[in-house]
Amino acid sequence: MTVDSDQYTPGPELRSLLSGDDFAAQLTGVHLQWFAAEDEGRTEEPTEHKIRKAREEGKVAKSQDVAQSIVLLFTVVLLGIIGKYFFGTMAEMVAYFISQSTTVDITVDFTVARAFFGYFLRLVWPIAAVAVTAAILGNVLQVGLLFTVKPITPDFNRVAPRFGRWLQRSFFSAEAIFNLSKSVIKIIIIVGIAVLIVVSSIGQLVNLLHATVLQGVSVIATLTFRILVWSAVVLLFFSLFDYLFQRRQHLESLKMSKQEVKEERRMYEGDPLVKGRLRRRMQDLLNRNLVRKVPEADVVVTNPTHYAVALEYNREMMRAPTVTAKGQDNIAQRIRELATEYNVPLIENRPLARALYADVEIGDEIPEKYYEAVVAVLKQVYQMNKLGAAGQSAAAGGPGPR
Repeated sequence: MTVDSDQYTPGPELRSLLSGDDFAAQLTGVHLQWFAAEDEGRTEEPTEHKIRKAREEGKVAKSQDVAQSIVLLFTVVLLGIIGKYFFGTMAEMVAYFISQSTTVDITVDFTVARAFFGYFLRLVWPIAAVAVTAAILGNVLQVGLLFTVKPITPDFNRVAPRFGRWLQRSFFSAEAIFNLSKSVIKIIIIVGIAVLIVVSSIGQLVNLLHATVLQGVSVIATLTFRILVWSAVVLLFFSLFDYLFQRRQHLESLKMSKQEVKEERRMYEGDPLVKGRLRRRMQDLLNRNLVRKVPEADVVVTNPTHYAVALEYNREMMRAPTVTAKGQDNIAQRIRELATEYNVPLIENRPLARALYADVEIGDEIPEKYYEAVVAVLKQVYQMNKLGAAGQSAAAGGPGPR
């Protein structure tokens, strides 16, 4: 069967496949980032904001080995401390059930069931309480007090089959190699500790041939306790290295690209253009305030070039002289220009100008420790005003036309 190419019209499905735009759109829909490295281009250290945000989401540097080692150590030590209590409770439990096995019908009488739960709680609750406390302590020591449900909140976006990333992280990453090495070292450590303790106690084990059952149980329990304690201590020591590794991996996962750093800085520190406009606006407001306040001042204390502080003292309204304007460098120069323009006295006192600029805010009265220095400045101003008034009076009362 032949088909005339001039008369054949492709169906809608085939046209969709043959269309370059649609085909490109379909390819775009495939999540190629599943197979890409997440840290590509992330070379900048994480900012404090990103670290804090990750902590709020439950993403913290934490080693499970630390918590597990602490739980194992605390639980084993507890067993060593209350071992007699455990053996006594278990012996009492066995004796009770044996005595009740031929006298109680468990289908009718629930005494045995109640006794079982009673003994179960007596044996389990000390270990459970210590284990839970140790687990909480192990996590608090690593991440501090932190409670969040975000890590266990369902997130269907995380169900995406990121096979490339999973394969890389599970088999070909530094984390996979480290975890494999860590597991092998754990096995070697535990086996080594067990062999050393058993070999050192080989004489006691041989003498068990002539010992009673209770003596044998005591020797085996002691050896087991020693193996567990030493294993827990050594594993806790090595878990510190795992914590350091997890911390480094955590910081690596939070690294940012240069663009992300710029966007975050712009978001939380403000756009440079906006900050520049705000700075100019504040400068305009400051200049307007200077034009209004400096002419009302009684004196301007200068450095003489780097600092300038305008003081005003109204005995009827103020308890002490008040700083009405102050500035440094360019602003100080503007204050001096306004003071000269409006005939406000300029008094050079370098220590006082620096101290008032650093310690007193605009609109505040000067502290008591500066009273003596400011009084001396005001006296100098009053003397200058008095001499100026006397000169004007003499000029007004001089010889004139007769």
